[in-house]
Amino acid sequence: MKKTGIHKFLELAESIPVVDVRSPSEFKAGHIPGAFNIPLFDDQEREAVGITYKKESRNKAIIKGIELTGPAMHLKLLAALKIAKENKLLVHCWRGGMRSETMAWLFTLGDLNVEILDGGYKTYRRHIISRLAEKRKVIILGGMTGSSKTHILHHIRKLKHQFIDLEGLANHKGSAFGALGQPAQPTSEHFANLLYNEWVNLNNNLPVWIEDESRNIGTVFMPDFFYNNLQKAPAIILIMDVDKRVPRLIEEYSAYPPEMLKNSIIKISKRMGGDNTKDAINAVDTKDFERAIRITLKYYDKAYLYGITKKHSGNVIYVEVENDDIEANANKILEASKQITWESD
Repeated sequence: MKKTGIHKFLELAESIPVVDVRSPSEFKAGHIPGAFNIPLFDDQEREAVGITYKKESRNKAIIKGIELTGPAMHLKLLAALKIAKENKLLVHCWRGGMRSETMAWLFTLGDLNVEILDGGYKTYRRHIISRLAEKRKVIILGGMTGSSKTHILHHIRKLKHQFIDLEGLANHKGSAFGALGQPAQPTSEHFANLLYNEWVNLNNNLPVWIEDESRNIGTVFMPDFFYNNLQKAPAIILIMDVDKRVPRLIEEYSAYPPEMLKNSIIKISKRMGGDNTKDAINAVDTKDFERAIRITLKYYDKAYLYGITKKHSGNVIYVEVENDDIEANANKILEASKQITWESD
């Protein structure tokens, strides 16, 4: 076994399985996408070893660790053998220290060729955050709630343009209603890991489309430098009349249970005001979804229009559309994007 730098490690990870030997809770908080978790210690064992280290000594902590994990070591080796590809594995822990070295030693007993990430997951995180801070050609697509921005961007992707779906990565549609029908959100840490996987595979010579988002998408927060760079990117703002936006929102949200819709309304009640909140909830109770949507749109439209004023006017292009035709509106937006000039142009 040998230690390998982050660049080589990630290059090898394209064809060799990665084993994360940190505890399950560490893995759940964030991990290299696609990695397998074969923990040296479970969460309780890790805590017990840590307490022994702090209160007694390093040697006694090692003995405690062997005592706790010894009976299950054969299971960890069996798991590694099932995962290995052509008898090869990549291994890491938090800092590339004792946990990864111990597990790598174990795996070599099964005749596996193992490479350890030098610096561990901590080095990986530093690497991806620095890459996500890079400035690239980005076009922001904005527009008020219900403008079908996400649908348009997916159509633009079908036309062979680059698009990163931040809401898809975050498992959230970005509003108080954004969690409806979505799986659990990743942590902000793991969101950045997933985002890096998309970011690193972009063609730097071509622009990438990204939907206009707040710093947080539900409970997920974007990395600071990445978000700040997005705020400086040229933006195309889709202008669509509220009457054209309501039907799609009715279609998307009326199927959800009334209690879920009302809970979402309550989340923004302080900003909507008591009377508007009460009216919107009553509308849901009477299944007058159009009224409920129009009430909440007043809040979202006002908030979004205020946000637009913070963008540099020279970097904003407005595109008015007459209907909710995804293909036609995508073509209008692509045509408008031809007006954008880049520093290197």
